[in-house]
Amino acid sequence: MKTLLPYLSTPDDLRSLPAELLPGLAREIRDFLIDKVSARGGHLGSNLGIVEITIALHRVFRSPDDVIVFDTGHQAYVHKILTGRRDGFDTLRCRGGLSGYPSREESPHHLASSHASTALAYADGMAKARGIAGGDARAVVAVVGDGALTGGVAWEALNNLGAARHRPVIVVLNDNGRSYAPTVGGCADHLGRLRAAPGVTVFENLGLRYLGPVDGHDIEALEQAMRTALELRAPVVIHCLTRKGLGYEPAEQDLDEHLHAIPVTDPATGRPLSPRTTTWTHAFAHHLCALGERRADLVAITAAMPGPTGLAEFGRRFPERMFDVGIAEQHALASAAGLAMCGLHPVVAVYATFLNRAIDQVLMDVALHRLPVTLVLDRAGITGPDGPSHHGMWDLAALAMVPGMRVAAPRDAVRLSELLEEAVEHDGPTALRFPKAAAGAEIPPAGSVGDVDVLSSTGQDVLLVAVGPMAEPCLSAAAMLSAAGLGVTAVDPRWVIPVSADLRKALCGSRLVVTVEDGIAASGAGALVRQACAPGQHVLNLGLPCEFIGQGSRSELLAEAGLTGQGIAYAIRKELNRWPL
Repeated sequence: MKTLLPYLSTPDDLRSLPAELLPGLAREIRDFLIDKVSARGGHLGSNLGIVEITIALHRVFRSPDDVIVFDTGHQAYVHKILTGRRDGFDTLRCRGGLSGYPSREESPHHLASSHASTALAYADGMAKARGIAGGDARAVVAVVGDGALTGGVAWEALNNLGAARHRPVIVVLNDNGRSYAPTVGGCADHLGRLRAAPGVTVFENLGLRYLGPVDGHDIEALEQAMRTALELRAPVVIHCLTRKGLGYEPAEQDLDEHLHAIPVTDPATGRPLSPRTTTWTHAFAHHLCALGERRADLVAITAAMPGPTGLAEFGRRFPERMFDVGIAEQHALASAAGLAMCGLHPVVAVYATFLNRAIDQVLMDVALHRLPVTLVLDRAGITGPDGPSHHGMWDLAALAMVPGMRVAAPRDAVRLSELLEEAVEHDGPTALRFPKAAAGAEIPPAGSVGDVDVLSSTGQDVLLVAVGPMAEPCLSAAAMLSAAGLGVTAVDPRWVIPVSADLRKALCGSRLVVTVEDGIAASGAGALVRQACAPGQHVLNLGLPCEFIGQGSRSELLAEAGLTGQGIAYAIRKELNRWPL
């Protein structure tokens, strides 16, 4: 059978295909996705489920003149394939290669990419802009998953769209019953009832038109619904029912996440090719369950990601103490405040980058009332190939300004266990942060200054203050500098926010203080150490630049930022050349 994909370089080529060839094209796209995503890692299950919807979108609408906005972008790979970027998939998620998310810099066919639930608001703004320009009949289409509708910002947008009958935004709702995990909440229940027996919808009650449910794998039915939506010239929801992971048996059989996101994988089996290692997430999950056995007041909250944040096992062991609130980080923190007010100790586990969405709740619902809520921030610092929207590099800078907040950064799994236990014993707000990486070997202390661990010491010329996983490269840098004749002490404060009295004591007497963190160098933990130093004391803050960092492996991005042993030693030598001891 003749393959079609090599002959499709633009959406115009797709529109010229006879309808009878489209099911074969869908199979080709799925085979291509399985091959390429298995080789590089990335989002697989979500893209396998949206193949027919994307084909129909490009046959009915004319991107980029018609705007097609994909929420988050977990399901945008097929869109990339059909808009001329098929050859780039060999570099998927690599440094300088094809982004794993929509990228405005990559193609005019991509308008935006951010965290979940934002596409409807983007589309509302774009439709408003076209209305102001006047006389523009081009379509604005937002592609969202049912999981995205668990996020409050999506409903804020629907509230506005429903009241604007003259703004004909078309919402393509890809309903597969899941985000990572099964979709939760009243909206999920409502969509479930519509699947079983169509009736009056919440969308119609808000003022939008409703078409569906439509079989999301029937290209002809999808095209017909999309053309009808165009003719309505009103805000409309097309409710498409799909199956996540369709066409790939390992994904269909994976009932936890349908291979939502995969590492480099054997395409024949769907199993990772790399040997399984103990990650920070695994270590946290183990320690949390042990604490749950001892403490009946401990409860856990996830924002639609029980598996990726390490809460799945806690949920299986203590189902009555585990709450999935959907993609709703603001609600997660405000709900945690309510739990804490009633005598429980909530542990809210989210990716560090998603904490950005709930800073107001951290400030005004948790910290203002000095409530015992523990934030566990997975994927802190550089996350790697997911790129700028997913690097967890803002948390230290944000939490440094929260009154009463204590933040811990474990350097190894042993310290993670100790610090998690200390966090849930504290009577106020706490946070624990760790990266997306293997936990690595234990780094035992050589001594201590109160609560501050001394990792190595050959003198007081330079004091290296390591934040969490930066302990290993700091020790490497200390060894290099000591071999060159400098007296270097490396310490781990364990609790990095606020600066403790014990760390202030350790700072005294050092001629050069160097802080090293995988957060924003100018405004995170290092900035607080600088403020705590004596007037005139020499301080060098090393960390990430205050800019959006692209995709790439964690190791190469840290190296580019100078956060390796060699990079840290070089920065210190350079500083000493400017300001001799």
